[in-house]
Amino acid sequence: MCTPPESDASIAQLADLFHLLGDPTRLRIVLACVAAPVAVGDIAAALQLSSSLVSHHLRLLRAARIVKSERLGKQVFYAAADAHISGVLHDMLEHIAEPG
Repeated sequence: MCTPPESDASIAQLADLFHLLGDPTRLRIVLACVAAPVAVGDIAAALQLSSSLVSHHLRLLRAARIVKSERLGKQVFYAAADAHISGVLHDMLEHIAEPG
């Protein structure tokens, strides 16, 4: 089935989203947030990165609506922004696992 062409603005936004997810560190951070909300320090420890580097990447990802944040007390927890983000990542991981 053929879909109508997307607008130039939509194409540009999609390209920006894929550009952000094209960075291995940012992709690992997003994948760490898919299963459940997680704190910056926990992401940093799990991925063996500095908290400041993780925070920097999370700012970019949040601005692009790839992750969302929620403050609980003094900590901020991050999760995938919605089921679309989780679904795209899940589908792409399945795709690369398929035999050639």
